[in-house]
Amino acid sequence: MTLDTGLFADLEFRGLIKQTTDPELGTTLGRESLTVYVGFDPTADSLHVGSLLPLLVLRRFQEAGHRAIAVVGGATGMIGDPSGKSQERSLLSAEQLEKNLAGITRTVSRFLRLDGPNPAQVLDNAEFFRGLSYIEFLRDIGKHFTINHMMAKESVRARLEDREHGISYTEFSYMLLQAYDFFVLNQKHRCRLQVGGSDQWGNITAGIELIRRMRAHSTTTDHPIAQQEVFGLTHPLVTKSDGTKFGKTESGAVWLDAEKTSPYRFYQYFIQTPDADAVTFLKYFTFLPHAEITRLEETVKSAPERREAQLTLARELTRLVHGEAGLKRAELATQALFSTEIRNLDEQTLREVFQDAPTTRLERARLDGAGLGLIDAVAESGLCPSKGQARKDIQAGGIYVNNERVQDPAATLGAKDLIAERFLVLRKGKKTYQLIAFE
Repeated sequence: MTLDTGLFADLEFRGLIKQTTDPELGTTLGRESLTVYVGFDPTADSLHVGSLLPLLVLRRFQEAGHRAIAVVGGATGMIGDPSGKSQERSLLSAEQLEKNLAGITRTVSRFLRLDGPNPAQVLDNAEFFRGLSYIEFLRDIGKHFTINHMMAKESVRARLEDREHGISYTEFSYMLLQAYDFFVLNQKHRCRLQVGGSDQWGNITAGIELIRRMRAHSTTTDHPIAQQEVFGLTHPLVTKSDGTKFGKTESGAVWLDAEKTSPYRFYQYFIQTPDADAVTFLKYFTFLPHAEITRLEETVKSAPERREAQLTLARELTRLVHGEAGLKRAELATQALFSTEIRNLDEQTLREVFQDAPTTRLERARLDGAGLGLIDAVAESGLCPSKGQARKDIQAGGIYVNNERVQDPAATLGAKDLIAERFLVLRKGKKTYQLIAFE
């Protein structure tokens, strides 16, 4: 695979370089192919969009001709990284950890090429520690770390200064485990670059220092250690301009698994990106050419009402994460939300769109004969507090059935009005919805 000598410049344009351990790293990346790794701790059975940035950075390296390794933390996940955490993580059970590892491995594998030329690898670091006793780890690895050095790391120091929570010996030791990951990857896979968020700087540099010390103390040739220089690179942590946490909504995290966050919800999250964040996210999360991103940046300034940057961001990311079919479903649902095309939605998509809308269940038999009176439906669903108010709102043109305005208080609803053979969507005004399910 041909090496892309412009990778480092691309990362700089996209704002993806926070720190590097060597100012000449860009030159090295343009001259030779490196093996690079990113670690993912299995705190859940899927990754959320906050983890998408390091995953896509790893993909950029692979596409540029470098060898990519994704490490899922079967070992480190049992401890928990204290970086960026104000209190101790809850320890995972063996069953939950196994489930999380399987889910994250599936997610990671969707974004990296695991076959063909220059295939990526997904490794579980539990294998790195298999057969290694606690005493051996202290003797061979622990002796290379001083308490003074570890306490100087930001992730540790911040917790030590918190008298209420502090830090356990377990989490204090996490740095050694991640450093050992880098050492094993360097020794067995010739990995020379670790990439992570800026909160991982202390762990990354600890791994580099361990490799240096292990080389200096190596007295055997059973497991030859690569003598080439090793590097660290961090990217910024993703935050929103208003200070709220990226990847969070009122209903929870935005996941990369369609079973946890539907393509429609995923699309809607990015379509609602504020102007102040749109260009940053286009740089971080898409593979669009620089010229196109620059053009979209101009549209944010000159025609923000068009929201072209947000539309492009939502389309590119939904296609990347959920495929062309997922994007089409998300766009169809979005277009249908305020049009009579809502009648064309299938049950699954309809439920995704109205996941947060109140649902009223009525007997299917009420649609038989003369049908269900619109006033009754509006009042019983709770869209209006009484039949009298329902009558007034209908006459005023404020009530919609399947996004079609109905102004006749005597109107009735029948089986012909159902979506997916069992649903009606009632709307009051522009944004107040009620879903009626007939059973």
